[in-house]
Amino acid sequence: MTIHAPSDTTSFDACLRLFERYPLAVTRHPADGGSPSMALVHRAAGQAGFLVLTQAREDLFVIRSWDRDDGLYQGIRPGEPVSGTIHQLITASMPVPRDGALLGWITHRQVTAMLATYARQQQPWDAPVPVPDIRVMPMAGTSELLHWPPFTASPLDDGRLWQYVEWGEIVDIGPLMARGAGRAFWIPAADRRGARHGCVVVKDNLVADEYWLPAGVYVDHWTLREGLQVPSAGELLAFPGVTDLAQRVR
Repeated sequence: MTIHAPSDTTSFDACLRLFERYPLAVTRHPADGGSPSMALVHRAAGQAGFLVLTQAREDLFVIRSWDRDDGLYQGIRPGEPVSGTIHQLITASMPVPRDGALLGWITHRQVTAMLATYARQQQPWDAPVPVPDIRVMPMAGTSELLHWPPFTASPLDDGRLWQYVEWGEIVDIGPLMARGAGRAFWIPAADRRGARHGCVVVKDNLVADEYWLPAGVYVDHWTLREGLQVPSAGELLAFPGVTDLAQRVR
């Protein structure tokens, strides 16, 4: 994915375009005084790298490495030139949906898989945090060939992620989850492998204008690939640490 901008577009204008075009990627991070920011992924020599782009003021963007110790930290202001490398990072990187975003993959107007985004940015007093990731969780019992996204194994490697959003094949299901308590729940992994591991139980069919989300259990695709037994919804809801998604999603 690249930002399709005229060749004479400034780096500052390219930053503005990113924030205007990808609101689903924008979050306000308390470590930056509530300034809006987004995570970016870029590729060099076949390897993924991650950056943070922050709108510090109306006239200032800051781009830095995901890991603050990596050294990249560059202010971007109107009318001030930056290096070609920095301009390339801005215009050729792909925004990552904001931390906590819960998306849905649509097949024939039905959500058949959830996409949970993890992109919590490092705070100054924290140890380095894991790089951004998107976990694909199909509904247990669905067919990989017919109902799973083509990028299931590595969503951030697919440069068409935002095209799927534009085409309506990926939707933000957070607002649907937030409509009422007691309908959808996050179940942390029983082995406590961390906040990125778990599944979702939807107790009742949830209906939006353009799609519907069927009741069921949504689990990491590797669980289904490996043929592991998925507990029932009732069993999962009895696990410790269950969280109502009406409060969790954002």
